[in-house]
Amino acid sequence: MAKQTRDEEFTEYVASRSGWLRKVAYLLCGDWHRADDLVQETITKLYVNWARMARVENRDGYARRILVNTFLAEQRSPWWRRTVRAGAEPDTVAGGVDLDASLDLRRALSALPPRQRATVVLRYYCDLSIEQAAEALGCSSGNVKSQSSRALDALRGSLTARPAVAERMS
Repeated sequence: MAKQTRDEEFTEYVASRSGWLRKVAYLLCGDWHRADDLVQETITKLYVNWARMARVENRDGYARRILVNTFLAEQRSPWWRRTVRAGAEPDTVAGGVDLDASLDLRRALSALPPRQRATVVLRYYCDLSIEQAAEALGCSSGNVKSQSSRALDALRGSLTARPAVAERMS
């Protein structure tokens, strides 16, 4: 009976948060298929450690930390290979969004090193404080500040360089 309740609780949580986890995973890796794989691995780890969730105050934070750690561990793995889908169109298009700016931002975000990308996603997409991001990444607050600063400088440089190139070409 307890296992059935546990499974129902787990299923309810995953059903309600899987879309959010997928968006965070996409921002981390820049590929919807890989994001699905990251979410699946995260969900598996969550299920194995579901008993800990009863003791966790912030379930979303715990799931997010598993997701980020899974992404970072995959980046360090020698078996991980990056495949670039040249000329691939985004999987979904939202109405009323500046698609060119969105694509430029995604391209610039994907060019960041994994830790900087994770820091930017946690701080500015997930809206975590410096301390919360440090806890999720398992590092110091100073490290989050320096990673954020370097990442934002790189993003600014990448995004401001694109219009200059476009102006020269016209």
